[in-house]
Amino acid sequence: MSFFQKLKNRFSNTNNETEEKTPEKYKEGLKKTRFSFSERMNNLMARYRKVDEDFFEELEEVLIASDVGVNTVMDLVDELRMEAKRRNIKDSSQLKDVISEKLVEIYQGDADEQPQRLHVNEDGLTIYLFVGVNGVGKTTSIGKLAYKLKQEGKKVVMAAGDTFRAGAIEQLQVWGERTGVEVIRHNAGSDPAAVIYDGIKAAQARGADVLLCDTAGRLQNKVNLMNELNKVHRVIEREVPGAPHEVLLVLDATTGQNALAQAKTFQETAKVSGIVLSKLDGTAKGGIVLAIRNEMQIPVKFVGLGEQMEDLQEFDPNAFVYGLFADLMQEEEQAE
Repeated sequence: MSFFQKLKNRFSNTNNETEEKTPEKYKEGLKKTRFSFSERMNNLMARYRKVDEDFFEELEEVLIASDVGVNTVMDLVDELRMEAKRRNIKDSSQLKDVISEKLVEIYQGDADEQPQRLHVNEDGLTIYLFVGVNGVGKTTSIGKLAYKLKQEGKKVVMAAGDTFRAGAIEQLQVWGERTGVEVIRHNAGSDPAAVIYDGIKAAQARGADVLLCDTAGRLQNKVNLMNELNKVHRVIEREVPGAPHEVLLVLDATTGQNALAQAKTFQETAKVSGIVLSKLDGTAKGGIVLAIRNEMQIPVKFVGLGEQMEDLQEFDPNAFVYGLFADLMQEEEQAE
């Protein structure tokens, strides 16, 4: 049984309605990436029927063009060379299965492993801290996660800690109204740590399960950003030992390799535990997911696959590959 067939069976055999919808969400959300990737892969397979060095060099270019990342691509292609030799693969079309297997392995190392869930505080309030530069979709991602958590039956509070960007507080307030989630806010220009402190006290007083904290996204002065985030961290840790339970870095998928540079900067200034990759539906370079995970060793926890509130999805490497290779799967089925 081919890897594509195993992947398809995994989703078709589930009794969970959410899991059944997941691959279709990815298929729709990765439309631009898939079209670009499939077109390049098909052109590659058409030009090179035989697996040789020219084929591998062209494959490198295809993957780099999808923003998989140069280091990741070099490692992947080296592995494919060895795998082709080990399995005695001569026909390029036979490598499609192997490429998809390796893409999943890059992310988690085990195609059967479950997506990495958010850490939860079983003994009280769970706090998630969001970081990221202005314009990446941070506030929108917070609002969508608030909606998702509320749909799961959790009581959620949001704290508008991005007090410097014009309109940031009001934007989070709008999301609060849309989702029916309370937003703790101060005036523009207020101390972010003070807002987060009040957010913690309010969440505890209301018996909330989760507090979602927004923060400023300025990168012009890394020292100021670090000082602000450190202060927020100290307040959270003091009020809720062991918190924040996740520091989620929001990156804009449409910025490609620039997102990787942002990830490196925030990894230095904040204790990032997971990535939220927004606007994945708006780019043809969705391979950035793999570059971030492989080069930064930070798990991608959520991806934004559309404009609707329910379009923030837990990242599932199998569903990602399904969405990426859906057209190639269909071609394989038609050929049988």
